[in-house]
Amino acid sequence: MTDRFAAGIATRRKILGDAHVDRATQHATPFDQPFQVMITETAWGNLWSRGTIPARERSMMTIALLAGLGNYEELSLHLRATVNTGASPADVVEALLHVAVYAGVPRANHAFKIAKEVFTELGIDTSQIPSAK
Repeated sequence: MTDRFAAGIATRRKILGDAHVDRATQHATPFDQPFQVMITETAWGNLWSRGTIPARERSMMTIALLAGLGNYEELSLHLRATVNTGASPADVVEALLHVAVYAGVPRANHAFKIAKEVFTELGIDTSQIPSAK
């Protein structure tokens, strides 16, 4: 295990939760094990573990990018992770508004639908999001 992998697995667990990481790693086969190592070292050990941007902001950027690219399964995963990153539903609204302008209304529309489903599933109240002034 490399230092980058150790940092990555710790960060991955902190952001995504032990249950998700355990599922991903326990179901790895020789076919996808190299991918699990690569994302743990690269995405989580190099990028998310940098310490230069707080997890909340990195979470919002990730959500916007995933929504803008139409990667909705990963979007759901990162929306669930907001309970660990500190990104609020209001933060998600702002990120998805950016998606609408810079990546397209249809992508943002679908991402809002997914966010509402995920937040409902998590029992997160989205009825009190402050309006822009």
